[in-house]
Amino acid sequence: MSENIHFYTKNAEKLTAQYNSVSFEKVHQSWLSEVPDKGFALDIGAGSGRDARYLAAKGLTVFAVEPATGIREQARQYTVDQNVHWIDDTLPSLDKVFNLQTKFDLILLSAVWMHIAPSDRERCIRKVSSLLKASGKIVISLRHGACSDERTMHPVPADELAAFAKKFGLAFRLIDENKRRDELGRSDVSWQTVILTLPDDGSGAFPLLRNIIMNDNKSSTYKVALLRTLLRIAEGHPGAVIERTQEHVVLPLGLVALYWVKLFKPLVDHFKIPQNSNTNRGLGFVEEGGWNALASFTANDFYIGAMYLQPESAQAVYQTLKDVAVTIRDMPVRYTTLPGTDKGVFLAETQRIKKPAGSLVLDADFLASLGRFYVPVNIWDSLTRFSVWIEPSLVNEWAGLMQSYTKKNTAKSWSNVELLNALSWEDPKRTTTRVRERINQLIRAGGVNCCWSGKALRLPSYAVDHAMPFARWPNNDLWNLLPTQAAVNSSKSDKLPSSMRMMNSKSRITEWWEQAWDEQADEFFVQANLSLPNLPASNRSFANVFEAMTIQRDRIKDFQQLVEW
Repeated sequence: MSENIHFYTKNAEKLTAQYNSVSFEKVHQSWLSEVPDKGFALDIGAGSGRDARYLAAKGLTVFAVEPATGIREQARQYTVDQNVHWIDDTLPSLDKVFNLQTKFDLILLSAVWMHIAPSDRERCIRKVSSLLKASGKIVISLRHGACSDERTMHPVPADELAAFAKKFGLAFRLIDENKRRDELGRSDVSWQTVILTLPDDGSGAFPLLRNIIMNDNKSSTYKVALLRTLLRIAEGHPGAVIERTQEHVVLPLGLVALYWVKLFKPLVDHFKIPQNSNTNRGLGFVEEGGWNALASFTANDFYIGAMYLQPESAQAVYQTLKDVAVTIRDMPVRYTTLPGTDKGVFLAETQRIKKPAGSLVLDADFLASLGRFYVPVNIWDSLTRFSVWIEPSLVNEWAGLMQSYTKKNTAKSWSNVELLNALSWEDPKRTTTRVRERINQLIRAGGVNCCWSGKALRLPSYAVDHAMPFARWPNNDLWNLLPTQAAVNSSKSDKLPSSMRMMNSKSRITEWWEQAWDEQADEFFVQANLSLPNLPASNRSFANVFEAMTIQRDRIKDFQQLVEW
């Protein structure tokens, strides 16, 4: 494979001109009617970008994978004004693509399959098919004929793909029974097209989630809390995944514990609403040296990147998260099982770590040091993609459980509305206060510009905008909070910024980040690297954060079909 990549880099200019000399419509005429009108497309082996440009022009969000640097950089020049994300990645692993935590409506492998060694092909189909949405299509063009240059090419029998389709539950269609002629005029080259379709996800994730939420025996709110915790992470922190295997997504157990604390803190400490059917039994994670030592803390004191400088607070936070991790392992994980069996749905592995002697930072390393949490891939994908429908069921079930517990164990009567309000996630104070203080400082020191219009802001008539609307994707990270003119913010409201608007505002957004958070860069990048897709924990580039932010914009658009601004 490496010699082929070198060939495409060395001959980038000539090959780009050659591929661009024929249109998408000509090359792919046999399956034009199969191109979706919207959604996500993955173009693997995108070459000159001809196909990526066509798909983007059709209205698709395109991720163009091309490992050959030379031809990729040539192609990138032609897509700067289109919704195309270029990725340096290779088959069969596609590690960076999987880090996107995204499913695709269309996956195209045009003039690629002959380069894949037969020994790698089964793995390729398994990996690529796991990236499909239900009813999504994989389109593979098969090149038949000799190769007259130094590239390595292998025979590509259609029957081989038919066998893979059967093995992985895909529908197989051979579009060209009679091989098509080569559009570049090579008499010894011909083509066929195979389409593999995922008719239904067939994962059973929804019935299982519904069973846990609605039907499973529950003597506490722990099971529902665990699902809501995982949903919050799946929706808000695609970059937090440590590892993704064929069976599981692996998360830092400390992150699961952190979100558990954020969910339970107001219910236990402020509202004091019972969380189990027997209040005499207490809660396993509420201990003297941990939870009870943090009585003055609110849910908003616990967030990714938070620093606890006092040793007493640091040790109490450490102990709380450790106690929560053990409770999660021993209670909801242990008792959440597949229907009719004692086989657990999830797995939590705790690790021994030393209590901090001084300060503590809730960064990626610390959260991972508490252990690993395993979520079945089908559950994770459902939580990621359908959170907007799943969360209301979780919240209503949690409220119903608390109402039943209060009737049994307390004199106070709670209405359903009060309980739902208690479960509300948003805290307006943390939404903008800190950012407003920073904007005020910078305006007085020299000036701040609106990230959307570019115009200078004045005190006090400005607003702080959630770039990704909070009402649709609750995220209060520093990167998502932008200074704007009040009128511009009012116009935007809860709309999602369009891809073009994002690209036109790139320099203003990255300049704001550098201006505002250069001295708090550690916190900024910890939040961004865990919240946004395809960013390594070591990332320290504002430009990379912006690229990941545009990918997240496209994911939210795809998941929720929001009105664009």
